[in-house]
Amino acid sequence: MLSNHLHVVLRSRPDVVASWSDDEVARRWLKLFPQRRLNDGSADEPTGEEIKMSVGQALRLAEVRRRLSDVSWWMRCTAENIARRANKEDECSGRFWEGRFKAQLLLDEASLLACAAYVDLNPVRAAIAKSLEDSEFTGAKDRIDDLKEHGGEARQPGKPDVRTHAWERSRRRRRSGWMSPLEINERSDAPGADVSPCGRRASLKGFLSMSLTKYLELLDWTGRQLRSGKRGAIPSELAPILERLGLDADGWCDLVQKFGKLFKRAAGTAESLATEATRRGQGYL
Repeated sequence: MLSNHLHVVLRSRPDVVASWSDDEVARRWLKLFPQRRLNDGSADEPTGEEIKMSVGQALRLAEVRRRLSDVSWWMRCTAENIARRANKEDECSGRFWEGRFKAQLLLDEASLLACAAYVDLNPVRAAIAKSLEDSEFTGAKDRIDDLKEHGGEARQPGKPDVRTHAWERSRRRRRSGWMSPLEINERSDAPGADVSPCGRRASLKGFLSMSLTKYLELLDWTGRQLRSGKRGAIPSELAPILERLGLDADGWCDLVQKFGKLFKRAAGTAESLATEATRRGQGYL
């Protein structure tokens, strides 16, 4: 999802929500919209009786289950939470964001990778930070900081990424543990939603068919090109990534730099956009 001021790659997971029991759906909803609050304003833990009453309303529970994987409801809850905190700090009232958010549907792996890079490189592209390590409030920095605590072995060239793949799914990620793992491995990852115990994450399923190491290397190289304004040759170990997506170095850098301007309602290759337009009953996107 992209908005005018806050850039986020948001992954909606109705498959994960579908795997939750009725009690779990009710509990999560009552945490978002509590019937009781603690003295500090935070949600009190719902009681067994409150959960039981919610579960007993079948139609209402079905609607709640749908909302728990709905992007608009996620944005509503997020905006309300931020507004409450900001208004308390500023001793005022009112909405935090005046306009409705804008969302772009990511249709394929090329658009997903480009959007992720666009978001992670925001501070570099805006000349706020010189490197990924200096880019505050980005997922890339959180992943890098956790990798450093992990020992850095996953980032050393020539070593396999098997250990990083397993580490991404562990509970040892202090800063980035709330985010989705990056790599999805169709040969080794569990099929389906993969909601095995995973701490703060909804699922252990990754979203890109490339390792975290390769993603960070691609980000680092791309950031250097955007800062210098001169396009150098992409390293041989990263070239296959772009070749698989049908992009060259110049095309990739332009895509990351101008992602927010190139796409409106949906993002993807020409073929993906044509397919989505047909699905919507439109001539083009």
